[in-house]
Amino acid sequence: MSIKYFHFRFNSRTKFVLGALFVGTAVIFAIAVFAINDIRYKMDKSYSEFAQLMSATLAIESAEFTRGVSLEEKQNILKRHAALIIQGNEDVSFVIFKDGNNNIIYSSKTDFPVNDEETIVSVSSPVILSKNNRLAGSVTVGMTGKGVKVISNAAEKSLFTIFILTWLTFAVIMFANFVFLSKELKKLYKGVKQISTGKFGYKLESENMKELTDAFNDMSNILSKYEEQNIEQLTLERNKLEAVLMSIINGVIVCDNYDNVVLANSSALKMLDIDNENSFINTKIQDYVDSHGQKCFLEKIEEFKDTPLNIIENKPVELNIEAGKKTIKAMISPMFSKLQDYVGYIIVLLDITRETEVNKLKNTFISNVSHELRTPVTVLRTYIDTLCNNGDDFDEITKKEFLNTIDVEAKRLHTMVNDILDFSRLESDAVELKKEYSDLVELIEQNINSIKILADEKNININMKVKEKIPSVPINVESIDRVIRNLLSNAIKYSPENKDISVSIYLSDDKNYAVFSVKDNGIGIAKEHLEKIFDRFYRVENATHTIKGTGLGLHLVKITIEKYHHGKITVESEEGKGSVFTVYLPINAYDEELV
Repeated sequence: MSIKYFHFRFNSRTKFVLGALFVGTAVIFAIAVFAINDIRYKMDKSYSEFAQLMSATLAIESAEFTRGVSLEEKQNILKRHAALIIQGNEDVSFVIFKDGNNNIIYSSKTDFPVNDEETIVSVSSPVILSKNNRLAGSVTVGMTGKGVKVISNAAEKSLFTIFILTWLTFAVIMFANFVFLSKELKKLYKGVKQISTGKFGYKLESENMKELTDAFNDMSNILSKYEEQNIEQLTLERNKLEAVLMSIINGVIVCDNYDNVVLANSSALKMLDIDNENSFINTKIQDYVDSHGQKCFLEKIEEFKDTPLNIIENKPVELNIEAGKKTIKAMISPMFSKLQDYVGYIIVLLDITRETEVNKLKNTFISNVSHELRTPVTVLRTYIDTLCNNGDDFDEITKKEFLNTIDVEAKRLHTMVNDILDFSRLESDAVELKKEYSDLVELIEQNINSIKILADEKNININMKVKEKIPSVPINVESIDRVIRNLLSNAIKYSPENKDISVSIYLSDDKNYAVFSVKDNGIGIAKEHLEKIFDRFYRVENATHTIKGTGLGLHLVKITIEKYHHGKITVESEEGKGSVFTVYLPINAYDEELV
């Protein structure tokens, strides 16, 4: 028997049974002792009365037997009579006859010596003569008590036997009751254990304790119904929570106090490039490996655990994760129960790929703008300083070349500054561009003529084709002029020498849009760059493309066409085969925007 088992058995119920057995034993023992003492007392009293009766009988007999005889003959008679009594009765130890003067006439101790210790009762009775009612002497009888001892021992043995049988009966009844109760209580204990483990609805079967088992079964049934209702409620609440989490666009990962992932919404799985949800749930969050093969959460989780909760509540631990081509920002915050017990933490994931790219593009833009501004400013300062300090030493042709260079760089500087200013202005929602009905064909011709000087430098021809009559279009002339100039200048920049550029003007199939396209035969744009070509600050750099710029031109074109003219612009390109930019301008504009 193990220690645990022993402690389980020696419980309060066992102690109660043993206590009841002890008390019952004490009560039965007390009753037996009282009964034996009472019997002894009554037997002693009866024995004394018996001795008194015997001595009185001898006194009467001796008076009759010795009436009118001599002393010697009296002694012989009493001797024979005493001998008969002592030899015929073991309880009589001695008989003494005395005369009226208290002198011993005969004592059986002379003929039948006895040990005084064997005599337990000594009784005397007077000898009365019946004729004259005179005291003639006395008879003393000594009793050994052998008979009463035998009876007393027999009574004690009988009572002891009764005591043992009664105690055994009581003990057997107590033990049987204990075993019965234990068996029933084991059933009840098993039922309670089943209930405690959540197995509501468990039933007990017992005919011996029907009321108790019926009450238990009723309780189990009620708990089962309550559990069903509670589970339904909890399931509903959990489903609501999961629905909310799954619908959140941001990624959410819930971890328990042991760093195990217990819940992750679809956004989180998508952000972390996890295909199988089951392979992620119940794993340690520290074991997640990013696209660089690093356990990116490991260090930050340790930092999170080392930071006091009162600090971490107000300032979550943050980290950036590289998952494929995405940049994910993770924020780790503690999670508490309603009782404010710490139960784990939540990791919120934000896809900051766009912001990261924009920041990179901004940095590139600032770098490019700084470089682009520095170049014309440096050229301008150099040429102007040279003309100011040494102008008299140059001939007119040299001075004209210097002034032409200064003019080109000033225009370049002016263009960049305008792009930056236009970007800031057009990005604002408060800007309104006033429109007027204008001749789109004429505006395009003007831009072709003004930019022809750049095309001639690379021996490029710009061919314009008007396929049908184009009605006046409601446009902001200044902004559309910039769009046309940007598309034409880009076509010239990115086209090699001796390649033609085609400009086509026509109406859309539904006649709702005036369309013009600019097609070059230049280096083209790789497929992976097409989706981002209109993004702000975005520039395509490759081995053959080293032309600098701010990266704002096409972004301003898109804003102008789509945001302020409610049109659209598309691009088709194949690397090494040129590009086609197509602009759609609505013919019917909003009245409130017209002058």
